[in-house]
Amino acid sequence: MSDSRSDSRSDSRSESRSDSRSESRSDSTSDDGGAAGAPVAAPVARPPSAMERLSDRGFTGATRILTWGVVALAGYIVWEIGGHALPAIREYGTGFLTGTEWDANRQQFGILAQIWGTVYSSLLALLMAGFVGLTIAIFLTQGFLPRTLETTFRYIVELLAAVPSVVYGLWGIHVVIPLLRPVAEWLHAGFSWIPFFSTTLSGPGMFPAALVLAIMILPTVAAVSQDALTAVPHKMKEAVYGIGATRWEAIVKVIVPAASTSIFGAMVLGLGRALGETMALAMLVGNSNQITLSLFSPANTLAAALALNFPEAGRIETQALMYSAVVLLAITLIVNVIGAAIVARATKRLEA
Repeated sequence: MSDSRSDSRSDSRSESRSDSRSESRSDSTSDDGGAAGAPVAAPVARPPSAMERLSDRGFTGATRILTWGVVALAGYIVWEIGGHALPAIREYGTGFLTGTEWDANRQQFGILAQIWGTVYSSLLALLMAGFVGLTIAIFLTQGFLPRTLETTFRYIVELLAAVPSVVYGLWGIHVVIPLLRPVAEWLHAGFSWIPFFSTTLSGPGMFPAALVLAIMILPTVAAVSQDALTAVPHKMKEAVYGIGATRWEAIVKVIVPAASTSIFGAMVLGLGRALGETMALAMLVGNSNQITLSLFSPANTLAAALALNFPEAGRIETQALMYSAVVLLAITLIVNVIGAAIVARATKRLEA
């Protein structure tokens, strides 16, 4: 009995071993057959072809040419304007910058009043557009509205940039000035001792022009401010809410300061846009060469003077206008350089 049991056990073991060997052999042969029959995958990386290298070199060369072309075009514009303004620069010198009279018949030209009007109107517009633009940016990015309404209001604000400046000018003449005239008369009657309200609004004036200009630069300030607030890391907001801050505390004390550098860049862009605006201001500012703090008195700007005087200007006056254009370019360049320097310094402080 014991011999028969041991024989059966040995037979079963040998059979199981042979079966496992045969199965392993069949698996290996099937794997080899499958690998041989499967398609070979293409390599992940390969050297670029000749056509790809040629197209890449062509694109790189085209971008370099276009970049240097823009720089050359800007230099050519400055060269041409400076060349036409050079006789007036030699003739009038720095007195052109400090004079307030513009009389082509007597060939007396000064642009101090126009410089004052340009800077004054731009700062007033930036003050109004900066406050409203930042408010709109906060309102549209911090969850005060459903997503669909946020998108709708964002498109409405951006559409303001598509309105032509002459339309803004006509709207200012027929709508803004009549609406502001009663308010200006009331302020002048009760607060005429304040320099800002020392005159009445009889027609075109500084404040209507600055108000319309603020509406024109509002899309720029609002759009860049929205991008700045959206770029604040969400973890920072969650951390502020986690320590018990309210929504307005988080916005005022954390989110807006974190995005302050980009918001300031938005203000600089808006100011640069305001300095060069022409048609709307030419229609609304009043074209009067005077220096005053009154918000309701007529004034003048460099861009408006260039637009209004060029069509009938003679040779000498054209040279003086070119001198004015050089000054306007210099003011815009200085403002942008100062703004870029402040933004760069603030960015370094934040990184530190």
